[in-house]
Amino acid sequence: MKQIRVVAALIVDPGDAGRFLVQQRLPDKARPNLWEFPGGKVEPGETDEAALVRECREELAVELTVGRRLWGNTHAYSDLTVELELFAAKIHEGEPKPLGAQALRFCTPRQMQALPFCEADLPLLESLVSGAVPTR
Repeated sequence: MKQIRVVAALIVDPGDAGRFLVQQRLPDKARPNLWEFPGGKVEPGETDEAALVRECREELAVELTVGRRLWGNTHAYSDLTVELELFAAKIHEGEPKPLGAQALRFCTPRQMQALPFCEADLPLLESLVSGAVPTR
């Protein structure tokens, strides 16, 4: 089975430290219309941090400062295995635009639980709600 490494950003809402940026996948992509944290696939030879900066530049039109790794998990879908790594991140330039997503939204972890999220993100949501993942 194909395996990919995916990096995601935990981006805090500048106006509310309890809310984080999430995006809805495009309808013509794998796992259509589901919600996820911004980020994407790590390309060969790329560091996790460089991939996260590149993906957010391409998909959100923002420049990120990537902080420390906060969480990681591996999830097997029927078609591929995803190794997901979450990093603290801060936007230092630009306003997020949904260039690679249907919609963007700042939500609390509890609000996220009401959205249909990608399966690989569900353990992360539980960890955010329980406080197991540091958000500051």
